[in-house]
Amino acid sequence: MEKNGLEHRFRERKIGLWIASVSGFFFFSFFFAPFILPEGTVVGLNGRANSIDFASSEGSMSYGNSEGGLIHKHADGSIHYHEHFTWSELDPYTGFIYAFGDLNCHQNHERSWEIGGNQMPVCTRDVGIFFGLMMGGVVFSRRAHNRWTVRDTCLSLVPDEWLGEVYVKNQRTLAWLACGVALCVPLIIDGFTQLLTSYESNNLTRPLTGAPFGLGLAILIGASIAARAEKFSSAGAVLLPGGAKFQLQTPSEEE
Repeated sequence: MEKNGLEHRFRERKIGLWIASVSGFFFFSFFFAPFILPEGTVVGLNGRANSIDFASSEGSMSYGNSEGGLIHKHADGSIHYHEHFTWSELDPYTGFIYAFGDLNCHQNHERSWEIGGNQMPVCTRDVGIFFGLMMGGVVFSRRAHNRWTVRDTCLSLVPDEWLGEVYVKNQRTLAWLACGVALCVPLIIDGFTQLLTSYESNNLTRPLTGAPFGLGLAILIGASIAARAEKFSSAGAVLLPGGAKFQLQTPSEEE
């Protein structure tokens, strides 16, 4: 019997491995796609986040290749021009990876690494986030247990001996939020400090702050899928730290 009271955790393991596999595919592709392209194919991009800017040389999805998109003004006042680039002209694999980056990332060349003389499809922050997603999937596959709710399934990754008092005092929500905030704080501090001050993050701190966020996101996604009350015969069948028990409220108690 597993520590949550069920006979096995095959589903949790499978969910974690799927998250790790999908995230890992993108993470490694961010390095491999620019590596296999001829040197100088992708240089100095500057697009917009959550939009398609480099699908074609002209038209509604070509902002990055328009007159405005080709010019990028630096913080110091200098101007940078990049060459035309359209991922639709690449092979299916590299085209798909750069299209994914185009849609999801601003692709600012100052905040991106180069591999083989080509700019990576996403910025260093996103590289860190996807590394965190991949590792979060691995951790989830090895440690997560379905414990009825998303909150308690997330907390199942924490050793039970650390959570005895938390469950006895019913401070689960506080502990869950504290864990989430701790994983998000590095990214929030780095991002808002840039926004509100003259501080400029670098390509070392960006992935380091993105990775914890990705880790937490992977765990939340995994728990949202893995938490299933119907797997238990009753709420009281869920084994919880500190000998705590779930007890569903009756209609009279709710009133």
